[in-house]
Amino acid sequence: MQIIESILQMQEISNKWDTGKKIGFVPTMGYFHQGHLSLVAEANRQCDITVVSIFVNPSQFGPNEDFNSYPRDLQRDLELLSKYRVDYVFHPSPQQIYPEPYRTWVSVEGLSSILCGASRPGHFRGVATIILKLINLIQPNLMFMGEKDFQQVTVLKTMLQDLNCTTRIVSCPIVREEDGLAMSSRNIYLNPEQRKQALCLYRAIKESQLLYKQGLREVSLLKNKATEIIESSGGKIDYISYVESNSLQEVTIADEDTRIMLAVYIGKTRLIDNALLKA
Repeated sequence: MQIIESILQMQEISNKWDTGKKIGFVPTMGYFHQGHLSLVAEANRQCDITVVSIFVNPSQFGPNEDFNSYPRDLQRDLELLSKYRVDYVFHPSPQQIYPEPYRTWVSVEGLSSILCGASRPGHFRGVATIILKLINLIQPNLMFMGEKDFQQVTVLKTMLQDLNCTTRIVSCPIVREEDGLAMSSRNIYLNPEQRKQALCLYRAIKESQLLYKQGLREVSLLKNKATEIIESSGGKIDYISYVESNSLQEVTIADEDTRIMLAVYIGKTRLIDNALLKA
């Protein structure tokens, strides 16, 4: 496992990739949990060479968000990665990625301004920009991403298609704790009581799936029940939305392509989750 901190060195390596080998890339902000590691395992399974990036991207955080406090532990991350076949870890500095003056940004219109984009203006501009830069540097065939960040995956698939990039995204299932909570680096912010409260997201998803299975299709009624579950647990709802899975457009009548999308504050911690209603 080779640690690469220089953009020029990463470019030199990727420019010499053997065209007969498949390059897999896992972009991360570090502080790994089993969700991240499942992506690395899948990259190992499908690819000949695996590259993992660790970069807490300042441009995707708003002015009042948790960039400075976002959990970081490079040595811990490297120890966890050592159990997998990781050929390169790319760990650049913000100064290398965004040298002054930095003026070029990528914006995926429409998809970036709804759901999390409405609550976090500029977030997906930062995500799209860093991912395009990383893809240009690493030149992977496949990029592995988790479905917990479903909107992010959709935005990035659209960007890659629109810009004629050859990298293809492999979206991988959400990895959950035994009690159903979606794994997230931000779960570390939760105290024991908040950790119990956080299960309201998963309970709301399971209830919507159950009601859908029982024949309920009216989104307003599904949303009312999900809202009741979350608010009665002390969660503060950012949004609950039922969308068509490809376009992310809200629907009023659910069908087999409808996905529930959630963003909920537990204390000061914002958690997201999602699932198809047709489980």
